[in-house]
Amino acid sequence: MDLSTIFGLAVGLALIVGSIVMGGSGLIFLSLDSAMIVLGGTLAGTVVNYSLSRLFELLKYTQRAFAKSTYNPTDVIEIMVGFAEKARREGLLALEDEAAELENEFLKKGIQLVVDGTDPELVKNIMVTRLSFLESNDKKYQDMYKTMATLAPAFGMIGTLIGLIKMLTTLDNPDSIAGGMATALITTLYGSFLANYLFIPLTGKLQLRSSEETVLKELMIEGLLSIQAGENPRIVEEKLRAFLDPAQEKTAKQEEEEDIDMAVARNV
Repeated sequence: MDLSTIFGLAVGLALIVGSIVMGGSGLIFLSLDSAMIVLGGTLAGTVVNYSLSRLFELLKYTQRAFAKSTYNPTDVIEIMVGFAEKARREGLLALEDEAAELENEFLKKGIQLVVDGTDPELVKNIMVTRLSFLESNDKKYQDMYKTMATLAPAFGMIGTLIGLIKMLTTLDNPDSIAGGMATALITTLYGSFLANYLFIPLTGKLQLRSSEETVLKELMIEGLLSIQAGENPRIVEEKLRAFLDPAQEKTAKQEEEEDIDMAVARNV
């Protein structure tokens, strides 16, 4: 599980609920009418904009926001350098068995294309096309949350108008005015809360996950083309390290130095 997502949602909810309870009875913030307007309207608008099946798929896709990040480019670089070393010693065909054991379908497909002797330009085009499709698919789900983040406050405003209309039609009954005003304000609160507490942050986290996956796949494509070109494994490693940010590169160098020190210590 991704602790940052869980921690952020839990702390945010605790602080908001705590501030409500500290200011008086929290029951006054509960309104079934307001929930029906905001939730019902947001879900209905999303289904109209997309489809019911896509909405169910969104629930499964959202698991990525709560799953622990597997983003570790240094591990992928190590794998690609290992492939480069084996291909240089034994030839590209020797990678066929390695490809069969890979769990990453994107990398497995790329290795198979290289082993099959596919033209390098065609390998690049196929892999870039696959990457573009995956990015496009991710964007569809992210856009759904953006749509929901837009609809929730809008239906909150609709609920406010409904509450004001109820209030104006019962001006001769002072007891009903308070109920209409409460519905008006609480519905706006619900819409803003869902958009800013849930939908917008989830969109950001899913975009982060997608960008991480894109970097890893671009790294794989560059590594595959370098391996197919028969480049020196050391050169392959240096090329792929260009995908690391400064902090990651510094960590990678430190780990490499530690490995060298350990190897020297064992030989002494």
